[in-house]
Amino acid sequence: MPGAPLKPFLRDWEFSGCPTQAAFAWVGISIPKTLASPIVTICFSRNLATHISMDYCDPQVAEIYDLANSPAQDTDFYLSLAEPRPCSILDLGCGTGTLCCALAERGHQPTGVDPAAAVLAVARRKPHAESVEWVGSSAENYRSDRCFDWIFMTGHAFQVLLSNADALAVFATMHRHLKPRGKVAFETRNPSIDWASEWAKHPIRKLAGNISEEIEMISHDGEFISFRTTYRLPDTTLTTNSTLRFPSREHIQDLMARSGLAIATVFGDWDRTPFEPSHSREMIFIAEPAR
Repeated sequence: MPGAPLKPFLRDWEFSGCPTQAAFAWVGISIPKTLASPIVTICFSRNLATHISMDYCDPQVAEIYDLANSPAQDTDFYLSLAEPRPCSILDLGCGTGTLCCALAERGHQPTGVDPAAAVLAVARRKPHAESVEWVGSSAENYRSDRCFDWIFMTGHAFQVLLSNADALAVFATMHRHLKPRGKVAFETRNPSIDWASEWAKHPIRKLAGNISEEIEMISHDGEFISFRTTYRLPDTTLTTNSTLRFPSREHIQDLMARSGLAIATVFGDWDRTPFEPSHSREMIFIAEPAR
């Protein structure tokens, strides 16, 4: 799946490049009993700042989240940012808490924030979860007396912020909770890449076992791409509908400046190569409070 508001919001279903490079890695994994119904529709067009998809709050959806997500290059990248000394980290849109628990295992002090109680329930069952502070809140509304060394928003979650107001609200949360020398890290896809065409090249794919994936582009309107993804399993069909925004680097930089944040670095890939507007696939922002 080319994109969805999960990283929270199904990070691997929205994997950069070919859709679903790592999605539904269900080889040798039995389908949970919670998926016994013949059709499950997952509406993941969730606005991270202000909206929660009713389906995303459903425990059935929360239980399949980790089956569709596995640690990848982006996870390693964010873990490396937090080194070498233990530090405090706020993960906005933490989903089922895979990154937070990995950070806790390494001796950091993570706080995971997500508005969906169902995914937080999954997060709390994971190893090292007892060392994480879990908070049920939207990114927009999160408030704490604490300030952090790092604030992360991973899994292309920034792209589910479909308006300037949404993005500004999240940037305000980040600015409010950064230490004076703290930093922000998040990523979004480079809009110079023709993502709609790339994803449309592979409308049907066979995945592990008897699972197939079908992607249907619904619309491409300026910065916005909407699409439907259907996964067909032996006894279950899952259909997701998503809309993602693809703002330019310049537009993001302007929104950040309006929020008191300044860009320190923009990488073009997880190997930390510099961002090249014409061909880099990612825009990975590292920012800090404006001086």
